Amino acid sequence: MSVDPMAYETQFFGFTPQTCMLRIYIAFQDYLFETMLVVEGVMLKKLDDIPGCKISSSQIRKCTEKFLLFMKEHFDKLFAKMEEVLLQLVLNIPKHVLLPEDRVQEQYPCSKEEFQALQDELQQLRQQYRAEVALEQALLVELEEQKIVKAELEKTLQCFDELDNICREHGAGNFKESFAFLTQSCKKLQDVLKDVEEKSKKVKQHDQLM
Repeated sequence: MSVDPMAYETQFFGFTPQTCMLRIYIAFQDYLFETMLVVEGVMLKKLDDIPGCKISSSQIRKCTEKFLLFMKEHFDKLFAKMEEVLLQLVLNIPKHVLLPEDRVQEQYPCSKEEFQALQDELQQLRQQYRAEVALEQALLVELEEQKIVKAELEKTLQCFDELDNICREHGAGNFKESFAFLTQSCKKLQDVLKDVEEKSKKVKQHDQLM
């Protein structure tokens, strides 16, 4: 069996010529085995019709196997020659023949350096594309987060609007002003509470000294 990869032929036929020859070899071999089995069956049937025949079926099988081995050896020699002819004259594309899909290379030839430059540029474009895809994914994630934050802010603003409406309904004036007043009152209350705590500490210290 030929070891030449025959890549151009594989591109044209859609299969390797060696695979084709192997299938032909297996088909011929299977046919040879089947033929020998048929011959053996006919011989056994004929011997059964001959009265007093002393040839056994095991002897017939040994003869069949021996003849099959003889035929296979000759078949392998003939097939090797047939394979050589088919691979050279039938399944071989001449060196000067160019496939239709490769004619563009003849019209626009390029050197190894130019081809390598194109490969490098293609690799850079692939990297840029991957970076842009990753950036797009990150932006999409950030957009989803912004949507969530926006929804929470809208809920907060709606809550403030409702509180403002409640304050107006109860005559408390503007909610922002009320909230500011409440904040100042809380601060004053904290200051008073802090002052009380400090005085309480001084009283305790005085009691301890007494």
